[in-house]
Amino acid sequence: MPDLQPKAALHQLDAYRPDFGSSTAGTVIRLSANEGALGPSPKAVAAMQQVADMHRYPSQVNADLTRTIADTTGLDAARILPANGSDELIQLLATAYLTPGDEAIITQYGFLMFRQATLIADGVLVEAKDDGLTASVDNILGCLSDRTKMIFLANPNNPTGTVLARDEIKRLVAHVPAHILVVLDSAYAEYCAADADYSDGAEFVDSNANVVMLRTFSKIYGLAGLRLGWGYFPKAVYDVLAKMRSAFSVNMAAAAAGVAAMADKDFTAKALAHNSRWMAQIQNSLTQAGFKPLPSVTNFFLIRFADAKAAAAAYDFLVERGILLRRMGVYDLADYLRMSIGSDADMAKVMAAFKDLADAAHAGGRA
Repeated sequence: MPDLQPKAALHQLDAYRPDFGSSTAGTVIRLSANEGALGPSPKAVAAMQQVADMHRYPSQVNADLTRTIADTTGLDAARILPANGSDELIQLLATAYLTPGDEAIITQYGFLMFRQATLIADGVLVEAKDDGLTASVDNILGCLSDRTKMIFLANPNNPTGTVLARDEIKRLVAHVPAHILVVLDSAYAEYCAADADYSDGAEFVDSNANVVMLRTFSKIYGLAGLRLGWGYFPKAVYDVLAKMRSAFSVNMAAAAAGVAAMADKDFTAKALAHNSRWMAQIQNSLTQAGFKPLPSVTNFFLIRFADAKAAAAAYDFLVERGILLRRMGVYDLADYLRMSIGSDADMAKVMAAFKDLADAAHAGGRA
Protein backbone atom coordinates (compact mmCIF):
# COMPACT_ATOMS: atom_id res chain seq x y z
CA MET A 1 0.00 0.00 0.00
CA PRO A 2 1.21 3.59 -0.62
CA ASP A 3 2.58 5.68 2.22
CA LEU A 4 0.31 8.11 4.00
CA GLN A 5 0.38 11.48 2.20
CA PRO A 6 -1.30 14.87 2.68
CA LYS A 7 -3.31 16.32 -0.17
CA ALA A 8 -1.20 17.21 -3.19
CA ALA A 9 -1.57 21.00 -2.80
CA LEU A 10 0.41 20.91 0.44
CA HIS A 11 3.54 19.62 -1.29
CA GLN A 12 4.08 23.10 -2.78
CA LEU A 13 3.50 24.83 0.56
CA ASP A 14 6.39 26.52 2.35
CA ALA A 15 5.94 26.91 6.10
CA TYR A 16 5.09 30.47 7.06
CA ARG A 17 7.52 31.05 9.91
CA PRO A 18 8.48 34.74 9.99
CA ASP A 19 12.22 35.21 10.52
CA PHE A 20 12.45 37.92 13.17
CA GLY A 21 16.19 37.34 13.49
CA SER A 22 18.41 36.71 16.50
CA SER A 23 21.51 38.22 18.02
CA THR A 24 24.07 37.23 20.64
CA ALA A 25 24.33 40.87 21.78
CA GLY A 26 23.31 41.46 25.38
CA THR A 27 20.35 43.77 24.71
CA VAL A 28 18.35 43.11 21.57
CA ILE A 29 16.27 45.75 19.80
CA ARG A 30 13.66 43.90 17.73
CA LEU A 31 12.40 46.06 14.90
CA SER A 32 11.65 43.15 12.58
CA ALA A 33 8.05 42.31 13.41
CA ASN A 34 5.97 45.53 13.08
CA GLU A 35 5.01 45.36 16.75
CA GLY A 36 3.64 48.31 18.72
CA ALA A 37 6.53 50.54 19.76
CA LEU A 38 5.03 51.43 23.14
CA GLY A 39 3.70 47.96 23.94
CA PRO A 40 0.13 47.57 25.22
CA SER A 41 -1.90 50.07 27.19
CA PRO A 42 -1.35 49.65 30.94
CA LYS A 43 -5.12 49.42 31.19
CA ALA A 44 -5.07 46.42 28.84
CA VAL A 45 -2.42 44.71 30.97
CA ALA A 46 -4.45 45.36 34.12
CA ALA A 47 -7.64 44.04 32.53
CA MET A 48 -5.90 40.84 31.46
CA GLN A 49 -4.46 40.32 34.94
CA GLN A 50 -7.90 40.65 36.49
CA VAL A 51 -9.34 37.71 34.56
CA ALA A 52 -10.13 35.23 37.32
CA ASP A 53 -12.33 32.49 35.87
CA MET A 54 -9.65 30.78 33.81
CA HIS A 55 -11.12 27.37 34.62
CA ARG A 56 -14.21 28.38 32.61
CA TYR A 57 -14.51 28.26 28.84
CA PRO A 58 -14.75 31.73 27.29
CA SER A 59 -17.79 33.09 25.48
CA GLN A 60 -18.00 31.91 21.90
CA VAL A 61 -18.33 35.56 20.83
CA ASN A 62 -17.40 38.02 23.57
CA ALA A 63 -20.21 40.59 23.75
CA ASP A 64 -18.08 43.19 25.55
CA LEU A 65 -15.46 42.98 22.84
CA THR A 66 -17.84 43.23 19.88
CA ARG A 67 -19.71 46.09 21.58
CA THR A 68 -16.48 47.99 22.21
CA ILE A 69 -15.39 47.53 18.60
CA ALA A 70 -18.81 48.64 17.39
CA ASP A 71 -18.87 51.68 19.68
CA THR A 72 -15.37 52.71 18.57
CA THR A 73 -15.89 52.20 14.84
CA GLY A 74 -19.60 52.84 14.39
CA LEU A 75 -20.06 49.40 12.80
CA ASP A 76 -22.85 46.86 13.27
CA ALA A 77 -21.90 44.67 16.24
CA ALA A 78 -23.94 41.78 14.84
CA ARG A 79 -21.53 41.49 11.90
CA ILE A 80 -18.25 41.82 13.84
CA LEU A 81 -16.53 38.47 14.41
CA PRO A 82 -13.44 38.32 16.68
CA ALA A 83 -10.88 35.60 16.05
CA ASN A 84 -7.51 34.21 17.05
CA GLY A 85 -5.71 36.88 15.06
CA SER A 86 -6.81 38.00 11.61
CA ASP A 87 -4.72 35.11 10.26
CA GLU A 88 -7.46 32.74 11.44
CA LEU A 89 -10.04 34.67 9.45
CA ILE A 90 -7.88 34.65 6.31
CA GLN A 91 -7.64 30.87 6.54
CA LEU A 92 -11.36 30.45 7.23
CA LEU A 93 -12.30 32.62 4.26
CA ALA A 94 -10.08 30.66 1.87
CA THR A 95 -11.38 27.35 3.20
CA ALA A 96 -14.98 28.47 2.93
CA TYR A 97 -14.92 30.05 -0.52
CA LEU A 98 -12.23 28.24 -2.52
CA THR A 99 -12.72 24.80 -4.01
CA PRO A 100 -9.90 22.90 -5.79
CA GLY A 101 -8.89 24.77 -8.91
CA ASP A 102 -10.52 28.08 -7.96
CA GLU A 103 -8.28 31.11 -8.45
CA ALA A 104 -7.38 33.65 -5.80
CA ILE A 105 -5.76 36.91 -6.91
CA ILE A 106 -2.99 38.22 -4.69
CA THR A 107 -0.74 41.23 -5.23
CA GLN A 108 2.95 40.94 -6.07
CA TYR A 109 4.20 42.10 -2.67
CA GLY A 110 1.13 41.23 -0.63
CA PHE A 111 0.99 39.62 2.80
CA LEU A 112 2.36 36.05 2.69
CA MET A 113 -0.58 34.58 4.62
CA PHE A 114 -2.75 35.10 1.55
CA ARG A 115 -0.55 32.64 -0.34
CA GLN A 116 -0.60 30.16 2.51
CA ALA A 117 -4.35 30.19 2.93
CA THR A 118 -4.98 29.81 -0.80
CA LEU A 119 -2.65 26.83 -1.18
CA ILE A 120 -3.98 25.09 1.93
CA ALA A 121 -7.50 25.45 0.49
CA ASP A 122 -6.29 23.84 -2.77
CA GLY A 123 -6.78 27.08 -4.67
CA VAL A 124 -4.70 28.45 -7.53
CA LEU A 125 -2.59 31.57 -6.95
CA VAL A 126 -2.76 34.36 -9.53
CA GLU A 127 -0.33 37.20 -8.90
CA ALA A 128 -1.21 40.73 -9.98
CA LYS A 129 1.94 42.77 -10.55
CA ASP A 130 2.38 45.88 -8.44
CA ASP A 131 3.01 49.34 -9.84
CA GLY A 132 6.43 49.81 -8.31
CA LEU A 133 5.77 48.74 -4.73
CA THR A 134 2.08 49.71 -4.70
CA ALA A 135 -0.80 47.41 -5.55
CA SER A 136 -2.37 48.12 -8.94
CA VAL A 137 -6.16 47.99 -9.30
CA ASP A 138 -5.79 47.81 -13.07
CA ASN A 139 -3.52 44.77 -12.80
CA ILE A 140 -5.83 43.07 -10.31
CA LEU A 141 -8.80 43.57 -12.62
CA GLY A 142 -6.70 42.33 -15.52
CA CYS A 143 -6.23 39.02 -13.70
CA LEU A 144 -9.94 38.28 -13.41
CA SER A 145 -11.07 35.09 -15.13
CA ASP A 146 -14.04 32.75 -15.08
CA ARG A 147 -12.18 30.77 -12.37
CA THR A 148 -11.58 33.71 -10.02
CA LYS A 149 -13.29 33.31 -6.64
CA MET A 150 -11.32 35.59 -4.29
CA ILE A 151 -9.17 38.72 -4.26
CA PHE A 152 -6.84 39.41 -1.33
CA LEU A 153 -5.66 42.97 -0.82
CA ALA A 154 -3.79 44.40 2.18
CA ASN A 155 -4.30 48.16 2.46
CA PRO A 156 -2.00 49.60 3.74
CA ASN A 157 0.28 46.89 2.49
CA ASN A 158 2.82 44.84 4.41
CA PRO A 159 5.77 44.77 3.70
CA THR A 160 5.89 47.84 1.43
CA GLY A 161 4.08 50.42 3.59
CA THR A 162 2.17 51.71 0.56
CA VAL A 163 -1.55 52.47 0.38
CA LEU A 164 -4.39 52.76 -2.12
CA ALA A 165 -6.79 55.68 -1.79
CA ARG A 166 -10.49 55.19 -1.14
CA ASP A 167 -11.40 55.94 -4.76
CA GLU A 168 -9.15 53.12 -5.98
CA ILE A 169 -10.79 50.63 -3.61
CA LYS A 170 -14.18 51.89 -4.76
CA ARG A 171 -13.16 51.35 -8.39
CA LEU A 172 -11.95 47.84 -7.64
CA VAL A 173 -15.13 46.83 -5.85
CA ALA A 174 -17.30 48.33 -8.60
CA HIS A 175 -15.66 46.18 -11.28
CA VAL A 176 -15.55 42.85 -9.42
CA PRO A 177 -18.46 40.47 -10.16
CA ALA A 178 -20.74 39.68 -7.24
CA HIS A 179 -19.67 36.02 -7.04
CA ILE A 180 -16.04 36.96 -6.27
CA LEU A 181 -15.12 37.70 -2.64
CA VAL A 182 -12.94 40.78 -2.04
CA VAL A 183 -10.90 40.51 1.17
CA LEU A 184 -9.60 43.86 2.43
CA ASP A 185 -6.97 43.35 5.12
CA SER A 186 -6.75 46.66 6.97
CA ALA A 187 -4.35 45.66 9.74
CA TYR A 188 -2.62 49.07 9.70
CA ALA A 189 -5.76 51.19 9.25
CA GLU A 190 -5.31 53.09 12.52
CA TYR A 191 -2.16 54.71 11.17
CA CYS A 192 -4.18 56.20 8.29
CA ALA A 193 -7.23 57.26 10.29
CA ALA A 194 -6.52 60.98 9.82
CA ASP A 195 -6.18 60.66 6.03
CA ALA A 196 -9.42 61.77 4.38
CA ASP A 197 -8.50 59.87 1.20
CA TYR A 198 -8.20 56.53 3.02
CA SER A 199 -10.92 53.96 3.71
CA ASP A 200 -10.51 50.88 5.87
CA GLY A 201 -13.13 49.21 3.68
CA ALA A 202 -16.01 49.01 6.15
CA GLU A 203 -18.17 51.25 3.96
CA PHE A 204 -17.80 48.76 1.11
CA VAL A 205 -18.80 45.87 3.37
CA ASP A 206 -22.00 47.76 4.19
CA SER A 207 -22.83 48.34 0.53
CA ASN A 208 -21.75 45.04 -1.03
CA ALA A 209 -22.46 41.38 -0.32
CA ASN A 210 -19.01 40.26 -1.55
CA VAL A 211 -16.60 42.48 0.43
CA VAL A 212 -15.09 41.76 3.86
CA MET A 213 -12.73 43.75 6.07
CA LEU A 214 -10.14 42.34 8.49
CA ARG A 215 -8.49 44.13 11.43
CA THR A 216 -6.08 43.32 14.24
CA PHE A 217 -5.10 44.26 17.79
CA SER A 218 -1.46 43.34 17.08
CA LYS A 219 -0.25 46.70 15.80
CA ILE A 220 -1.39 50.01 17.27
CA TYR A 221 -2.86 48.28 20.34
CA GLY A 222 0.32 46.30 21.07
CA LEU A 223 -1.36 42.93 21.71
CA ALA A 224 0.46 40.75 19.17
CA GLY A 225 1.26 38.10 21.79
CA LEU A 226 -2.42 37.56 22.60
CA ARG A 227 -3.42 36.82 18.97
CA LEU A 228 -6.56 38.90 18.70
CA GLY A 229 -8.14 40.05 15.48
CA TRP A 230 -11.58 40.71 14.08
CA GLY A 231 -13.48 41.02 10.87
CA TYR A 232 -16.50 42.90 9.55
CA PHE A 233 -18.68 40.90 7.18
CA PRO A 234 -21.87 40.85 5.17
CA LYS A 235 -24.39 38.82 7.18
CA ALA A 236 -24.23 35.78 4.88
CA VAL A 237 -20.43 35.61 5.11
CA TYR A 238 -20.53 36.17 8.86
CA ASP A 239 -22.90 33.23 9.29
CA VAL A 240 -20.59 30.92 7.32
CA LEU A 241 -17.47 31.87 9.27
CA ALA A 242 -19.25 31.76 12.63
CA LYS A 243 -20.17 28.13 11.93
CA MET A 244 -16.62 27.24 10.89
CA ARG A 245 -14.63 29.13 13.50
CA SER A 246 -13.42 27.27 16.57
CA ALA A 247 -16.03 27.62 19.33
CA PHE A 248 -13.52 29.16 21.74
CA SER A 249 -11.33 31.00 19.27
CA VAL A 250 -10.72 34.05 21.47
CA ASN A 251 -9.54 33.42 25.02
CA MET A 252 -10.71 35.40 28.06
CA ALA A 253 -7.46 37.27 28.60
CA ALA A 254 -7.26 38.41 24.99
CA ALA A 255 -10.87 39.60 24.98
CA ALA A 256 -10.45 41.54 28.24
CA ALA A 257 -7.22 43.15 27.06
CA GLY A 258 -8.78 44.01 23.71
CA VAL A 259 -11.73 45.78 25.33
CA ALA A 260 -9.45 47.84 27.59
CA ALA A 261 -6.94 48.61 24.83
CA MET A 262 -9.53 49.91 22.40
CA ALA A 263 -11.24 51.93 25.12
CA ASP A 264 -7.98 53.63 26.12
CA LYS A 265 -8.10 56.34 23.46
CA ASP A 266 -5.46 58.47 25.18
CA PHE A 267 -2.90 55.66 24.90
CA THR A 268 -3.80 55.06 21.26
CA ALA A 269 -3.33 58.77 20.51
CA LYS A 270 0.04 58.66 22.29
CA ALA A 271 1.11 55.66 20.20
CA LEU A 272 0.10 57.38 16.97
CA ALA A 273 1.96 60.57 17.89
CA HIS A 274 5.06 58.56 18.79
CA ASN A 275 4.93 56.76 15.45
CA SER A 276 4.50 59.96 13.44
CA ARG A 277 7.33 61.74 15.24
CA TRP A 278 9.81 58.91 14.88
CA MET A 279 8.87 58.00 11.31
CA ALA A 280 9.87 61.51 10.24
CA GLN A 281 12.95 61.65 12.45
CA ILE A 282 14.43 58.24 11.61
CA GLN A 283 13.82 58.63 7.89
CA ASN A 284 15.49 62.03 7.91
CA SER A 285 18.42 60.63 9.89
CA LEU A 286 18.91 57.70 7.51
CA THR A 287 18.67 59.97 4.49
CA GLN A 288 21.28 62.31 5.96
CA ALA A 289 23.54 59.30 6.51
CA GLY A 290 23.25 58.35 2.83
CA PHE A 291 20.64 55.59 3.00
CA LYS A 292 17.37 55.30 1.06
CA PRO A 293 14.32 54.85 3.32
CA LEU A 294 11.03 54.58 1.43
CA PRO A 295 7.90 56.55 2.38
CA SER A 296 5.37 54.64 4.49
CA VAL A 297 1.93 55.24 5.98
CA THR A 298 2.37 52.54 8.64
CA ASN A 299 4.61 51.80 11.64
CA PHE A 300 7.37 50.32 9.47
CA PHE A 301 9.26 51.18 6.29
CA LEU A 302 11.61 49.68 3.74
CA ILE A 303 15.23 50.72 3.28
CA ARG A 304 16.70 50.14 -0.16
CA PHE A 305 20.36 49.21 -0.59
CA ALA A 306 22.54 49.06 -3.68
CA ASP A 307 22.02 45.31 -4.02
CA ALA A 308 21.29 42.16 -2.04
CA LYS A 309 24.91 41.90 -0.88
CA ALA A 310 24.83 45.41 0.57
CA ALA A 311 21.52 44.70 2.32
CA ALA A 312 22.92 41.49 3.82
CA ALA A 313 26.04 43.29 5.01
CA ALA A 314 23.94 46.01 6.66
CA TYR A 315 21.76 43.37 8.32
CA ASP A 316 24.81 41.60 9.75
CA PHE A 317 26.37 44.90 10.91
CA LEU A 318 23.21 45.77 12.84
CA VAL A 319 22.80 42.26 14.28
CA GLU A 320 26.26 42.58 15.83
CA ARG A 321 24.93 45.63 17.67
CA GLY A 322 21.81 43.83 18.81
CA ILE A 323 19.48 45.50 16.27
CA LEU A 324 17.16 43.20 14.34
CA LEU A 325 15.56 44.34 11.09
CA ARG A 326 13.59 42.15 8.68
CA ARG A 327 15.22 40.59 5.63
CA MET A 328 13.01 40.73 2.54
CA GLY A 329 14.29 37.90 0.40
CA VAL A 330 11.09 35.90 0.89
CA TYR A 331 9.27 38.71 -0.95
CA ASP A 332 11.88 38.81 -3.75
CA LEU A 333 13.10 42.12 -2.32
CA ALA A 334 16.54 40.98 -1.24
CA ASP A 335 18.04 44.45 -1.71
CA TYR A 336 15.74 45.86 0.99
CA LEU A 337 15.48 45.65 4.77
CA ARG A 338 12.31 46.48 6.69
CA MET A 339 12.38 48.45 9.93
CA SER A 340 9.61 48.93 12.50
CA ILE A 341 9.39 52.02 14.69
CA GLY A 342 10.60 51.29 18.24
CA SER A 343 10.83 53.12 21.54
CA ASP A 344 12.69 56.41 22.01
CA ALA A 345 15.72 54.57 23.35
CA ASP A 346 15.60 52.02 20.54
CA MET A 347 15.47 54.62 17.81
CA ALA A 348 18.31 56.69 19.27
CA LYS A 349 20.52 53.58 19.19
CA VAL A 350 19.41 52.73 15.66
CA MET A 351 20.26 56.20 14.37
CA ALA A 352 23.73 55.94 15.91
CA ALA A 353 24.22 52.45 14.44
CA PHE A 354 23.32 53.59 10.92
CA LYS A 355 25.74 56.49 11.19
CA ASP A 356 28.43 53.97 12.18
CA LEU A 357 27.39 51.79 9.24
CA ALA A 358 27.73 54.75 6.88
CA ASP A 359 31.17 55.56 8.29
CA ALA A 360 32.26 51.96 7.88
CA ALA A 361 31.02 51.92 4.30
CA HIS A 362 32.94 55.10 3.48
CA ALA A 363 36.07 53.75 5.14
CA GLY A 364 35.79 50.60 3.05
CA GLY A 365 35.30 52.51 -0.17
CA ARG A 366 31.70 51.37 -0.60
CA ALA A 367 29.97 54.75 -0.25
